[in-house]
Amino acid sequence: MNFVEELKWRGMIHDMMPGTEEQLQKGMTSAYVGIDPTADSLHIGHLVGVMMLKHFQRAGHRPIALIGGATGMIGDPSMKSQERNLLDEETLRKYQQSIQAQLAKFLDFDSDSAHAAVLVNNYDWMKDYSFLNFIRDIGKYITVNYMMSKDSVKKRLSADSREGMSFTEFSYQLLQGYDYLFLYENYGCRLQMGGSDQWGNITTGTELIRKRANGEAFALTCPLITKADGGKFGKTESGNIWLDRRYTSPYKFYQFWLNVSDEDAAKYIKIFTALDKEEIEGLIAEQQAAPHLRPLQKRLAREVTVMVHSQEDYDLAVEASQILFGNSTSDSLKKLDEATLLDVFAGVPQFAISKEELAGGIKAVDLLAEKSVVFPSKGEMKKLVQSGGISINKEKLPAFDTVIDASYLLGDKYILVQKGKKNYFLLIVQ
Repeated sequence: MNFVEELKWRGMIHDMMPGTEEQLQKGMTSAYVGIDPTADSLHIGHLVGVMMLKHFQRAGHRPIALIGGATGMIGDPSMKSQERNLLDEETLRKYQQSIQAQLAKFLDFDSDSAHAAVLVNNYDWMKDYSFLNFIRDIGKYITVNYMMSKDSVKKRLSADSREGMSFTEFSYQLLQGYDYLFLYENYGCRLQMGGSDQWGNITTGTELIRKRANGEAFALTCPLITKADGGKFGKTESGNIWLDRRYTSPYKFYQFWLNVSDEDAAKYIKIFTALDKEEIEGLIAEQQAAPHLRPLQKRLAREVTVMVHSQEDYDLAVEASQILFGNSTSDSLKKLDEATLLDVFAGVPQFAISKEELAGGIKAVDLLAEKSVVFPSKGEMKKLVQSGGISINKEKLPAFDTVIDASYLLGDKYILVQKGKKNYFLLIVQ
């Protein structure tokens, strides 16, 4: 597999230094992508760089994932308007462990082959490097004029930027440049990859390698991913879409991909899956022929959810979707964990019920028309029960005076009421 050709048809190349493709054709090459550990989980904004490493390994090369323990203590000024909060070492180490576990789902770290992935943390080579030695050994090779010419620096120093830029952030590109030099000298790394906003930082590294080590190194960046409507990719009203289920449930993760636009689905399926060109073109043709069936979104959601979570999580997410949007059973409902249940029914009316009221049992009519206002009157509730229009936990309510007690609780806390086909209500027992 030709790595550059693979990225080209996937729309994943923005800039590439001359000679990069020739270097990769010489034989196995090592390349790295840096990840600043600003949380104990990656979010889907990180996935482009991770997929670049995945394709790189598939092409027979060695991927290096660099956790920016040192640079993460500073914060990259690129494309940002404010300085980042600084983190302590203990927190960064904890974040690193979590991120490594997530990366292992995409990259092979454990094989004996020469192209097994490597994980490094730049804190390990920066922690004992004194400031005096660093500016003497490294600082002298890169001029201030060169550093000031970078777009990321210009933007922060422009007249419309109120925040300005601290020396800490200004030094960021020099530290990232040193990372590249260190990996060049110790791991034979000849290529750094990243988002297009990283071009300035990456080329500082190639310049440092040229001047300090009299060596040749290369740069490749991918476009910053945006949505068709111009919105920021990966952001929702509730924030980032995370890879860790503690922050984004597999159901919510699956729903994010399932609900992207047709235009975005055609772009994202190339970037965020390892499906081959022929299969993707077939899916795009299916989409054009029957867009209402959404084959692109369904396959995209499946591929990414299985890759990040598991086949079981994907199956449960699909089943959970059917609870709200299709025919499903009480068994499906009972399988849901609390986070997924709340995600599925996030938009439905909710009512609080006290545990004491359920303890001895309560007639359904009193529960739904008195203790909660699912129905405005008992008469209306009785009428709908007679026509089979009310379900409790996805099972038809047989009579208006059926006694509801704690045995009806989902996860010891919830009761789902369905009125007609589409109206849901969640009773929360407290």
